[in-house]
Amino acid sequence: MPLNIDWQQILLHLFNFCILAIALYFLLYKPIKKYMAKRDAYYDEQAKNAKDRLDEAEKLKNDYAARLSDADREIEKKRSDVLHEAAEYREKRIGEAEAEAEAMIEKAKRDAKRERDKIIDGAGKEIADMVGAAAEKLVFDSTDAAYEAFLSTAEKAAEDAENDEDK
Repeated sequence: MPLNIDWQQILLHLFNFCILAIALYFLLYKPIKKYMAKRDAYYDEQAKNAKDRLDEAEKLKNDYAARLSDADREIEKKRSDVLHEAAEYREKRIGEAEAEAEAMIEKAKRDAKRERDKIIDGAGKEIADMVGAAAEKLVFDSTDAAYEAFLSTAEKAAEDAENDEDK
């Protein structure tokens, strides 16, 4: 043995190493590889589930966004319809109010004219009564004055005639 190499020892160590490698392969590497494969499968499944849920959530989000958009359009349409109906109702009520106001004004004018005519008729009757009373007073006063003047003239003439006879 030139370099003090014992081939038997080398082969024995090599055989021990192979036995150790095979034992470690079956005892450690294979279970760890199996565990790592299970773990990879679990995480792949979790990633796939998360992606599916994310896709489903995105689909729901888009669906809800579409529904919300439709609801907004429907709300806007209903709001527009309600505003239109309110405007029509307001115009109708304004027209009715104007017609009612016009009717009230016409009635007030008729009532005022009737009251004015009544006052004028009443005033005309009062004026006629006052004119009649004034004329009656004037006639009676002037008749009384004329009658009194006639009587006093007649008395004076009678006195003058008596005085002439006495003389």
